[in-house]
Amino acid sequence: MSDQPAHAPYDALLLLSFGGPEGPEDVVPFLENVTRGRGIPRERLREVGQHYFLFGGVSPINDQNRELLAALREDLAAHGVDLPVYWGNRNWAPYLTDTLREMTAAGHRRVLTLTTSAYASYSGCRQYRENLADALATLTAEGLTPPRVDKLRHYFNHPGFVRPMVDATIAALGRLPDDVRAGARLAFTTHSIPTSAADASGPAEGHGDGGAYVAEHLDVARTVAAAVREETGTDRPWDLVYQSRSGAPHIPWLEPDICDHLETVHGEGAPAVVMVPIGFVSDHMEVTYDLDTEATAKAAELGLPVARAATVGADPRFVAAVRDLVLERAASERGERPERCALGALGPSHDLCPVGCCPARAPRPAAAGADSPYVQGASTS
Repeated sequence: MSDQPAHAPYDALLLLSFGGPEGPEDVVPFLENVTRGRGIPRERLREVGQHYFLFGGVSPINDQNRELLAALREDLAAHGVDLPVYWGNRNWAPYLTDTLREMTAAGHRRVLTLTTSAYASYSGCRQYRENLADALATLTAEGLTPPRVDKLRHYFNHPGFVRPMVDATIAALGRLPDDVRAGARLAFTTHSIPTSAADASGPAEGHGDGGAYVAEHLDVARTVAAAVREETGTDRPWDLVYQSRSGAPHIPWLEPDICDHLETVHGEGAPAVVMVPIGFVSDHMEVTYDLDTEATAKAAELGLPVARAATVGADPRFVAAVRDLVLERAASERGERPERCALGALGPSHDLCPVGCCPARAPRPAAAGADSPYVQGASTS
């Protein structure tokens, strides 16, 4: 038997997230980071930042990532997986480049990355990979030899991600008034993206008509709805809807928007709606504002009872799923054939993003993919 640890060849795990402001003075600089290169004036950014100012200028995402970070460390240690866990963000401290510099100084040579985005898309996958490539190139330019960086596969259909959403949906149904619960509809929500980005999401052979982004969300929605039906005995109508649209109004984005959807189903006589944010890992700003504030206000205006299901967050089953994905990928790298858990019809996702997967409008190097460059002799693919 090999005396290698179960996580070999990896020697560290990186939690990679979006980042968010932690006070009013951070809001505009944070939004400048997010929109860098688009030429948006500070006055406009202050208008966009009003969502954050309503909550004291603090995004909940950072505390949620701290909770997840602590839970991952505790779970790995409890199961004898001696793998240090680091945290870096794309747009706010701790910045990704600083975290990778720290990991390089600590001597790490093979790093696995968990992104707080479960689905395939440019903004949810390749853009993170581009940020990784940029950070690795920066360290190389500084004369450092950064580690090889890989990325965990998409986990949208892992049981540890799906089952908490099933339970959260049932719990939300239980919060509705008794007289409307039986007829309540389910609205599965996710971030709207431009239809062109959706059509190009996932491997090239699947591009077109929503691509992998829409297909993956539909598969999860179908799986959750079926499990809720099985456990409650009620077959409920459901829809996949979108939220958090941004960008120029003349560019087509995925629809319908959640608020428009609430108006539609209310007009059709729906007695209540449960909003299930399957597209989000945690209750960050786009959940707490777009659903808990804006959509809930629209429902109140309509007189439509609504409840919102919790996101997965640091649920122990999701934390255990991350451990499972780490050990699965490590075994694959050692040439073994581990069991790859997945619910629904699509099966487990690829380990290595193929060429042409979720392409950018302008080609840029991206780490953890089949077309990734080498960094100081260490492949980032």
